[in-house]
Amino acid sequence: MQKIYLLNNIPFSDVINLEVFKIEFISSNIDISNYDALIFTSKNAIYSLNSFNNEWKNISSYAIAEKTAEVITTVGGKVHFIGKSSHGNEYALELIKLLKDKKTLYIRAEKVVSNLVSILQENDIDIEELITYKTVCNDNINVNIEDNSTIIFTSPSSVDCFFKKFTWNNTLKAIVIGNTTAKYLPKNINFKISSKTSIEECIKLARNINI
Repeated sequence: MQKIYLLNNIPFSDVINLEVFKIEFISSNIDISNYDALIFTSKNAIYSLNSFNNEWKNISSYAIAEKTAEVITTVGGKVHFIGKSSHGNEYALELIKLLKDKKTLYIRAEKVVSNLVSILQENDIDIEELITYKTVCNDNINVNIEDNSTIIFTSPSSVDCFFKKFTWNNTLKAIVIGNTTAKYLPKNINFKISSKTSIEECIKLARNINI
């Protein structure tokens, strides 16, 4: 059976986790009660904020997708809205009408690839940003990836860190979680994008390719 490598630490049966990057939380003493709305576009934003602040759970949260909303609910937050598109720029457009007259805080990584903030600012949304985590490439990997394997890229960081450690060959197959991540792949690599921006959908696609 051809192997499937997932570039994060979430376990799935018959899938090999290849943790090419690590998440480091960045704490803050921000007074979050000053805000009316919180924007989350990743589960790591939720976990990192929750690691040093509990007051955020009293504020309405706007989640980019169902999976993000599930994490918010699990840790005790209040989900006010769930995006339909699951992509950063499109999600920003969904938020414009909802965030009029609200002081908004976007909880994010050190590096982001969407234009969410600028889109909202251009539409007169009062928005600020709080960096609560960053990704760091994991140098402690010693794996030989078998030929004909499928690699699942789950974020731009996974692309960056993978290619710092491994060399691609044409027997490998690439699956990416979304359009933004796909833009970061080297131009010479063919890939497939999952129909939904979820790891489960990526794995389904990988299994079908490997049949």
